[in-house]
Amino acid sequence: MGRQFASAMTETSGEMAITPPMGNRAKFLRGLFTDLAIMTAIGLFLGVLGPFGTIDMPLGVRLVSWLAFSYLGYICYRPMETLVAWGERTLHLPRIGLWIAAAAVSSVPMTIAVLSIGNLRSPLYWPGLDVALTSYFYVFVVGAAVTLLFNVLGLRKAVEPDPVPANPAPHPLAQPLAEGANAAPPAVPADEPAQSNPLLDALLPALGSDVIALQMEDHYVRVHTSLGSELVLMRLRDAMVHICDIEGRQVHRSWWVARLAVEDVRRDGRNVRLVLPGGLEAPVARAQVSELKDAGWI
Repeated sequence: MGRQFASAMTETSGEMAITPPMGNRAKFLRGLFTDLAIMTAIGLFLGVLGPFGTIDMPLGVRLVSWLAFSYLGYICYRPMETLVAWGERTLHLPRIGLWIAAAAVSSVPMTIAVLSIGNLRSPLYWPGLDVALTSYFYVFVVGAAVTLLFNVLGLRKAVEPDPVPANPAPHPLAQPLAEGANAAPPAVPADEPAQSNPLLDALLPALGSDVIALQMEDHYVRVHTSLGSELVLMRLRDAMVHICDIEGRQVHRSWWVARLAVEDVRRDGRNVRLVLPGGLEAPVARAQVSELKDAGWI
């Protein structure tokens, strides 16, 4: 009886191990629903709290108003993530500074929208400089706080489930069977296909599987091979797990590089870049320079 139960658990673990990975479209939808769920929670919280004088409004009106502002703010602030990633990757500017600037810029159209919604009878009416600046300040405070939660403190990552490992450990109840003296090894079909790699499977066959670098671009990772590159909807840290058999390291917040792919090192003042095949250059974070020297990379 015990062996039968253990065998059943082992088979269940095997079925879980070969569950097909989530597709790019499903990952995008999951990320979108996660963001909207967070914005809904923030809108409800602000609606109950009633900041900036909205506490005098009826509760229902406050909730609907703050939910609408939350979704509208997501539309205004969310596109800035791509520009921030570009500025950090290309200009090597601090991420927190880029997000403050992005929040300041995004608060302008958001303030215009708030003033227009607040005066629906005459949406083009100019309320005056004092009222406009005060409204902008309130919008910036809320927008910057939500941006900080999302992109600096990692609220989105905190609510996303961790990826399921490709080879989950067998169930503890199945261990006695595997360690028993008379336990027969599980039968493996001779024609069983090799385990899939979600990262490599997402690439075009023409790109091959010789990964030389990974580059984070917003919610995507650009996979560079010796034959070209392609965007894959996956986080950088997840992509690195799928190429753990390749010797390399994360040399920058947005870059992972294979060691054997480094052809040269280019210096420009304090900035260091690794030259890869095809003229590709990967920036090196200043905190990583000394570690790369000790490891013999540069």
